[in-house]
Amino acid sequence: MTKILLISGTRSGCGKTSLTLGLLAALRRRGLAVAPFKAGPDFIDPGLHALAAGRESLNLDTWMLPPQANREIFARQAAGADMAVVEGAMGLFDGADADAGLGSAAHLAKVLDAPVLLVADASGMGQSAAALVSGFARFDPELSLAGVAFNRVGGPGHRDILIQAAARAGTRLLGLLPKAPDLAMPARHLGLVTAQDQQGIEQAIQRLADWVEQGMDLDALLAALPDRTLRAPTDTPIVDAPVAGDGPLLGPLLGVARDRAFCFLYADNLRLLEQAGARIVFFSPLEDPGLPPGLDGLYLPGGYPELHAGALSANAPMLADVRAFCASGRPVYAECGGFMYLCEALEDGRGGRWPMAGVFDCAAVMGQRFAALGYREARLTADTPLGQAGSVARGHEFHYSHLDAPPVVPTAYALSGRSGPLPGPEGFLRGNTLGSYVHLHFASNPALAAHFVGAMR
Repeated sequence: MTKILLISGTRSGCGKTSLTLGLLAALRRRGLAVAPFKAGPDFIDPGLHALAAGRESLNLDTWMLPPQANREIFARQAAGADMAVVEGAMGLFDGADADAGLGSAAHLAKVLDAPVLLVADASGMGQSAAALVSGFARFDPELSLAGVAFNRVGGPGHRDILIQAAARAGTRLLGLLPKAPDLAMPARHLGLVTAQDQQGIEQAIQRLADWVEQGMDLDALLAALPDRTLRAPTDTPIVDAPVAGDGPLLGPLLGVARDRAFCFLYADNLRLLEQAGARIVFFSPLEDPGLPPGLDGLYLPGGYPELHAGALSANAPMLADVRAFCASGRPVYAECGGFMYLCEALEDGRGGRWPMAGVFDCAAVMGQRFAALGYREARLTADTPLGQAGSVARGHEFHYSHLDAPPVVPTAYALSGRSGPLPGPEGFLRGNTLGSYVHLHFASNPALAAHFVGAMR
């Protein structure tokens, strides 16, 4: 049996990530197996979740993925765990669609039938907290509110006022968390810093666990959550694995970049690729002297190449290997940071211009403000390693860099956002190499994984 909880807030910046990390670690201290999840497209929080829970955290998203895909990802990961904890994004009702609530934590809570713990920043607030909590509790009658946790609580007098406010709102009070400025973690780009880049992150998580244990009534929280029976779906191969000569059944070998520079990847993309028959081997463009031998395809995910541009550029043997692999005609998919790696150069925004693989004749130039942000639907306008013309998939785009000029190659994407079609070229195609700023979630169209694996055969 598994207890389910979705943690959301009244707004961004109310402390839900700190509370989530502390709760994951505190539950782990109790010996509970906890399955963490992140609502929305963010790549950074799942890495921190994994450190706190000791278990991989997966993305769930009701805009990118259909309801059944979210339920299957959730059940597959949470089955057998004592508790599943989902961290929401932004405020509880903030999503991609003002009417339907697509992409919001509230919509996901209803898809998963998950009770909600509401986190509210109580600084500078007294009885107004009752009106705030009451409004959130009554806004959508289909939601189940497990209770509220007030953050940034002052002294005893403030605590008493908030206790009365929760009672007046008719909402279970599960936490009174004091101000904790020493536990704040610096922001970088989208969300927090990566787990790999955060010095002392494990010690910080343990301090957050102390903070949660002191400020939350964990016994009351657990008692408020019903037990659920979750069954992992049976995964059947998307395609049959091919036979390699007269030997055993072997699928094509896919090289996936993974290190400090390339760490943004939806884990379910890899699962679907393996389900389609791929064998996956990881490599580091930063540290390895070249590509692994025998690769049939290449996947370059996103990350922070701009923070490691000098080291990436200095690894000339790896750049030469990647350039030659792309020229060989074998399938390559590169997204966001991986696409930047395939450009001629990367300008890091600090005066440095670093040569890269040079597959696409353009430079990625870092700016001080984001160049693009939002959900994306990509319709393929040409045949690519990921699918034939007409295929549709969903994902997300967020980056601070822009291209100095579009590469002189065919394009393969017609992009739409929340408000309709988006102008400008996207989905750059050179031979059998596809590069794009968009992070596609393969669970939005599992045929992408099957087509990519098929292209490697």
